[in-house]
Amino acid sequence: MPTGFGLVGCGMIANFHAKAIEHIRGAKIVACFDTFTSSADRFAQANKCKAYHKLSDMLADANVDVVTVCTPSGAHKDPAVAAAKAGKHVVVEKPLEITLKRCDAIIDACKKNKVKLCTILPSRFSPANRALKSAIDAKRFGKLTLGDTYVKWWRSQEYYDSGGWRGTWALDGGGAYMNQAIHNVDLLYWFMGDVAEVAAVTDRLAHKRIEVEDVGVAAIRFKNGALGTIEATTCAHPGLLKKTEIHGSQGTVIVEQDDVLFWEFEKSSSKDAAVRRKFAKKVGGTGGASDPSAISYTGHMEQLKDFIKAIRTGKKPAVDGHEGRKSVEIILAIYKSSWTGRHVGLPLKSDPKIPKK
Repeated sequence: MPTGFGLVGCGMIANFHAKAIEHIRGAKIVACFDTFTSSADRFAQANKCKAYHKLSDMLADANVDVVTVCTPSGAHKDPAVAAAKAGKHVVVEKPLEITLKRCDAIIDACKKNKVKLCTILPSRFSPANRALKSAIDAKRFGKLTLGDTYVKWWRSQEYYDSGGWRGTWALDGGGAYMNQAIHNVDLLYWFMGDVAEVAAVTDRLAHKRIEVEDVGVAAIRFKNGALGTIEATTCAHPGLLKKTEIHGSQGTVIVEQDDVLFWEFEKSSSKDAAVRRKFAKKVGGTGGASDPSAISYTGHMEQLKDFIKAIRTGKKPAVDGHEGRKSVEIILAIYKSSWTGRHVGLPLKSDPKIPKK
């Protein structure tokens, strides 16, 4: 029997999940639900699955093994917890949730009900990023000294106006960091290790009718002593490819989108030339730099393959709830630093309070 997926939330990102699942042998979309019944009906017709107009009815469907939550960011907790209580494995689009308290509620529900949980952060499954991670794990960089990541994207005012939840603290949970740059925040943590403290400034400079930041700069100190920066914006017209630069005492690697721009180590390897050739083919595309729909489904596909394997083998998925929580915590620390004008240490003891206007 194929692993049956039921999707909650039938907006744009659900289409990427559908495309990914379509290309996974032994996986199938069997059901969907959306609070807007017309959206569920359209999605069901397009993907040949059953539309439900009540979440409880979908969760009672024995053909649904995995529930994928594709609702707005600040509306992830309730359907995820309900799915776990119904005994379904849970996939949650990034971010896991917009507060640590809500992240923990999802993690705890899945643990209590003995179901698997993963957070969708597909950049970890990019072959170029995996090659970089392997080089770090092999200690080829010597002492890690500096890790920088840049997400300089463009989003029009129409993008924010197109959905009432966009650009709000209540449902978006933040702006350029929480919505767009979270993938690279996760990558930088994955590459460099846990964060010790952050110092940041954020602002809203180019957009109207939003509550959140559209530009920010954060300085990072990692627990291993290395330093770093995370720049994020949605007001860099026309939108540039995201970039990550990892430096150490014995090497440097620069990855732009899914292409390797620079790969040099003090102690060369016979495989280095092959890596440079393999990942220098400009396969990255636009990567959503100016159009959120212009992303590939392949990262989602590889991550969902990993999740299905985890379900079948009983092993931990590559990006579980605890891993998904990390990027949320780093971003919340960035916001707290910006709001207070102070360095903020991690781990956070509680969720920072959004300042009143």
